Amino acid sequence: MVANRQHTPQGLDARRGMIMRIYNYPSRPAQKRLDAIVDRDLAYKTKDVKVVRKILEDVKKRKDRALVGYINRFDAPRLTARSLQVTKEEIRKARSKVDRKFLQSLNKAARQIEAFHRHQMEQSWFTTNADGTMLGQLVRPVNAAGVYVPGGQGGKTPLVSSVLMGCIPAKIAGVQNLCITTPPTKTGKVNPHLLAAAHRVGVETIYKAGSAWAIAALAYGTETIPRVDVIVGPGNIYVTLAKKMVSGTVGIDMIAGPSEVLVIGDEKANGSYIAADLLSQAEHDPLASAILLTPSQTLAKAVSRAVSEQLESLPRKAAAEASIQAYGAVMVVPDLATAFDLANRIAPEHLELHLEEPIQYLGSVENAGAVFLGPQTPEPVGDYIAGPNHVLPTAGTARFASALSVGHFTKRTSVVYYSQKAFKKDKADIIRLAEIEGLSAHARAVKIRE
Repeated sequence: MVANRQHTPQGLDARRGMIMRIYNYPSRPAQKRLDAIVDRDLAYKTKDVKVVRKILEDVKKRKDRALVGYINRFDAPRLTARSLQVTKEEIRKARSKVDRKFLQSLNKAARQIEAFHRHQMEQSWFTTNADGTMLGQLVRPVNAAGVYVPGGQGGKTPLVSSVLMGCIPAKIAGVQNLCITTPPTKTGKVNPHLLAAAHRVGVETIYKAGSAWAIAALAYGTETIPRVDVIVGPGNIYVTLAKKMVSGTVGIDMIAGPSEVLVIGDEKANGSYIAADLLSQAEHDPLASAILLTPSQTLAKAVSRAVSEQLESLPRKAAAEASIQAYGAVMVVPDLATAFDLANRIAPEHLELHLEEPIQYLGSVENAGAVFLGPQTPEPVGDYIAGPNHVLPTAGTARFASALSVGHFTKRTSVVYYSQKAFKKDKADIIRLAEIEGLSAHARAVKIRE
């Protein structure tokens, strides 16, 4: 296609066939494009909100009857309440249906994800003072958690990594009652690769339920599925909306939006590598965003050209092309300082640094879900095997939010002990502050101990 002339900066190549436009920053066209990307419509349609609310209320009221009704209607027509839970025999047989090389890769990924997340485990702590006070914090796992794993094209593309990323931190946290929910195939089965992954991480409680009705079952409980304390995992618009609505009734990881990648590259960066990395996120969703910031016009042209070339062979070309056209951009910036300033304002889910000495620039990163350093560290390394969690904040929420971690499955309880000596030392101050706030009963609870 022909690049839109009003968005084509003067002096830069905008050849026919390049769908990823190049912008000079700062400029009005560049700012307009950035605004469109940052403010892209992530709002939920009123009709979707109503549908999800109705599903939640229905499952909360009618429990298994409602749950099985939705499963029969949308996923597996013959599944019954008795067959909601995957049997131990199904899990056992799953391992014989997957090949040895898959299991090797699965084990390697699991080991490295486990090793990373063990560093996140917090310990309870206590301090004592000479006046007889003892203060501390108890760190305890939640009792029950549910990990939602999307079905992936009716079970044809099992999201094995979602099993690992959701279950491993929960296991390390010490969650005693951990389950998985995932949509069944039309025949009422679960892809054996998912079952093998669940077995690898020690989860044997797996339910054949997907979408908003699965979230409702986890949040409120049914005759078959016990309610949980925390729900994590990615999903479609209905899953995301359902998690948002039950948040507060249960804990959730985050409200996730479309995938994002932002690359900062210098004049020595490889344009083909960067193009491949941009497309790796664009293929997720037409709403995904893929941005390159660079001071090099040569790199900008190379990446734009490579994106067009690589796009032609992508099986998910339609989604990737829609994403690039709507929310993709190559920005030529004055310098790397400007690039990092923009990146911190955007706060991307994934930030790749294709720089000659990327580690030297790590201190310039303030807001990002995850940072990938150097040309040999594409974002998919983090998606599958490096170790850090791939459930990351999106839509600018990396300004205040963090990746899914062991901490999402733990709670912290403050502990306070006062001796008589310590109480007498602090009582006048407590009374004064309580009376200033007009809370006379608070003050009396202290005065009565005089």
